[in-house]
Amino acid sequence: MNIRQIGNITDGQDGAVFSGLLFRFKTNGLCYVYDLKNLTIEKKSPIVSIFTLDKADVIAPHSNSVVFGTEYYAEGDEFPLLYTNIYNNYAKCEQKLTGVCCVYRIWREDMEFKSKLVSLIEIGFTDDALWSSGDDIRPFGNFVIDNEKGLYHAFTMRDKDQITRYFSFKLPRLSDGVTDETLGVKKITLSKADIIDTFDTQYHHFIQGACCEKGKIYSLEGFSGDKINPPALRIISTADKKQTDCIYFGDFGLTIEPELIYFENDICYYGDNHGNLYVIEF
Repeated sequence: MNIRQIGNITDGQDGAVFSGLLFRFKTNGLCYVYDLKNLTIEKKSPIVSIFTLDKADVIAPHSNSVVFGTEYYAEGDEFPLLYTNIYNNYAKCEQKLTGVCCVYRIWREDMEFKSKLVSLIEIGFTDDALWSSGDDIRPFGNFVIDNEKGLYHAFTMRDKDQITRYFSFKLPRLSDGVTDETLGVKKITLSKADIIDTFDTQYHHFIQGACCEKGKIYSLEGFSGDKINPPALRIISTADKKQTDCIYFGDFGLTIEPELIYFENDICYYGDNHGNLYVIEF
């Protein structure tokens, strides 16, 4: 495996790539857009645009995991729907949502990007023993989307039994759900009856960004040079229902908190909390 730096972008959380544009999110819903063809390493790369996710002041999306889907809000839209999770509400906000993924329409007018919250996907059993092992540090979990198979994978750290549990659901459509009167968008609540599959893997230490590519889940974890929770990448096979690899970034001299991981055109992009952007060649 080889890791090479390709750019220097703003600090932040996870991000997503579509049609050569990199969307890097911060914890307050702020997004910086970059053109992958115009990245620089010696100084911060030029920014195409900056925008804030709709209703970020109300729901405080942490953007721990961000992904573009394949469904479009309207015919002719440039970008498909964007999914980003609440994860754990560190910020003060009006709506303390748990186990929730926000779905956004993204578009641009000239060079200004706009966003609108159009749907919510909620895990409806976060208080159940099936999801939580009790007193979990990160009880609200994370998610990835398998765009090839149309699946929504949610996973959560179970601190008590030191495992990570995965759940697979059919990816909801915009037409699904019922209207949430508070936010004015449809909300889809996934129940235990909606579970297609579930399995346990090795314990993930403080889950960060994640994505799904060709049936494998790539889940980042850990902190900056932490000996107990070192920055790492776990690769999970959904077909085999097990972890197939665990890569420690410290072995490559990288000790900054991992945040961003995403694939486009078979290229794996990786970014840390400080804004160093790399390509991972497996």
